[in-house]
Amino acid sequence: MADEPLWRPNERALSQSRLAQFQREAAQEFGISIDDYATLHRHSVAYPAQFWSTLWDFTNVIGGKGDAIVVNPNAMPGARWFPQARLNFAENLLRGHSTKVALIYRDERGVRSELTMGALRRQVFSLAQHMRRFGVSAGDRVAAMVPNCIETVIAMLATTSLGAVWSSCSPDFGSDAVVDRFGQIEPEILMACDGYSYNGRWYDLKEKVRNVRRRLPSVSQVIVIQLGDGGAGDGNVALDELIADRARPSFTPRAFDDPLYIMFSSGTTGPPKCIVHSVGGTLLQHLKEHQLHCDLGMGDRVLYFTTCGWMMWNWLVSALASDVTVCLYEGSPFQPNPEVILRYIEEEALTCYGTSPAYLSALAKQGISPRERFEFAELNQVLSTGSPLAPELFEWFYANFKPQARLASISGGTDIMGCFALGVPTLPVYAGELQGPALGMAVEFWDEHGVAHETGKGELVCTQPFPSMPVGFWNDPEGEKYHAAYFSKYEGVWHHGDFGEYTEHGGIIIHGRSDAVLNRGGVRIGTAEIYRQVETLDAIMESLAVAQNWQDDVRMVLFVKLREGLILDESLSDEIRTTIRGNTSPRHVPDLIIQVPDLPRTRSGKLVEIAVRNVIHGEPVQNIDALANPEALKYFEALAELK
Repeated sequence: MADEPLWRPNERALSQSRLAQFQREAAQEFGISIDDYATLHRHSVAYPAQFWSTLWDFTNVIGGKGDAIVVNPNAMPGARWFPQARLNFAENLLRGHSTKVALIYRDERGVRSELTMGALRRQVFSLAQHMRRFGVSAGDRVAAMVPNCIETVIAMLATTSLGAVWSSCSPDFGSDAVVDRFGQIEPEILMACDGYSYNGRWYDLKEKVRNVRRRLPSVSQVIVIQLGDGGAGDGNVALDELIADRARPSFTPRAFDDPLYIMFSSGTTGPPKCIVHSVGGTLLQHLKEHQLHCDLGMGDRVLYFTTCGWMMWNWLVSALASDVTVCLYEGSPFQPNPEVILRYIEEEALTCYGTSPAYLSALAKQGISPRERFEFAELNQVLSTGSPLAPELFEWFYANFKPQARLASISGGTDIMGCFALGVPTLPVYAGELQGPALGMAVEFWDEHGVAHETGKGELVCTQPFPSMPVGFWNDPEGEKYHAAYFSKYEGVWHHGDFGEYTEHGGIIIHGRSDAVLNRGGVRIGTAEIYRQVETLDAIMESLAVAQNWQDDVRMVLFVKLREGLILDESLSDEIRTTIRGNTSPRHVPDLIIQVPDLPRTRSGKLVEIAVRNVIHGEPVQNIDALANPEALKYFEALAELK
């Protein structure tokens, strides 16, 4: 990585940011001197009870904390955080000033709307009143097949105000994928929309809603968000009819580790796992990340491009608890043109924008330089997640997007409802690096024998419990699936499944998923190392590498998606190999390079190397409906070059 940073914190960040303020309060609380982030992080994992208790107070959590902070502090799994606490998630998100704009919505069709905190509270209480009449109470599940709109936020907050459990997916999921998920959790209520628009096309969902309801016998009522012209139909009730009443405020107190959300794994390697996240763990983790790592608070406006099937939606909406205006977008980021999101940032004076490497790469490949058209006067940080952000995209960003903004690559996931590594307002930004490990997260990189690497690549692990660990998996009473998912490789230590390393700056590089790591001559190669080099070439839009069993050995196959109209010839193949060899090592060079029209990815935009690997070996791909573009896999089945 480059020795010179691309961005440095200014004096305000170093002395007045929320992280700097917390650092001073923590020093007083701990009774020690804390001069830098490394020292603060070290103490946050050395004294976790003190750290998380101080964080509760600093972020003004609404609720009774209790006297005990953690029981069984060394057990993983098994630690219990704030066992005496009582709180309500929705109450913490709805505490802003009544006249402040809480939500802004825009979509690809040009529709715009907003809602003040006062109006949001009234509509949440009204819907909650009706849901209570429908029989929803604490612990019941509400499942939602919904777009990223204001009505969805209202529905989630109404659900959690009652102490019920929310679970959502994107409306573009196939019926089987929806039932595979929601069928496991037996919801009382199904939230759905009558249709949605994407890439200029309207998708009517009425038949899908009928199909899904028919296959979910636990559902007693369907509530429809009407985005089209038709009525709710089929005995369903329209959401608009349920949010017009005035109702008394009411929040059901819950224990810290009571269920809040049920999230689902991607389901591309087996049935989707139902990951249960807690009320307190989710709230405290998000307050920490928003306020300390993103320096968000009153006056900030935040947009993260996401669907309701990705945990970044849950993360985004939690910003309400930090008095932030949450900005929502529904539709394609390139419809009606590639500037639709950029115009949103400019016109709504956003201070924080979250995206993916794929989006930034697409802008770069199309020759779009946002700073030539937009000022982004208020924008002070951009977040990126979904896959590793290549050093070249860091450099492109600072040359073409906004040089004064902090670019923070972040990494964590659905499994922890947050991040293991992310941005740090008081540290510089280096190309290709996540700024540092998250506070309270004991992140290390281990070899196969459980030995930690001070330098060099290894498996990302977390060696101590933290509040946003799942409380378990749904329908896993003995915890066997939960244990197998995270604790079977290193007993008593969280194994996340990422492959990465610490840098000399104290930053972190993620090289990809460890289950997709390639082994060449005993050297473990993260796929992101290859993609970084290949995608610097102007001809290549995306790439994907897998290992293929071949003649009693293994060979590396690289699939490339080229710019429209281009064909992979010998000259381009040689250029790819030369670029990889010259910037990495001979072991990184693929044995075979094949052009494909598209690459399969999950609905949150992540490439699925394992699904491709299964297809080329004639093995089944589980839950193919979990893919955004399952048709892309068909091409890999008949490739003559692989036979």
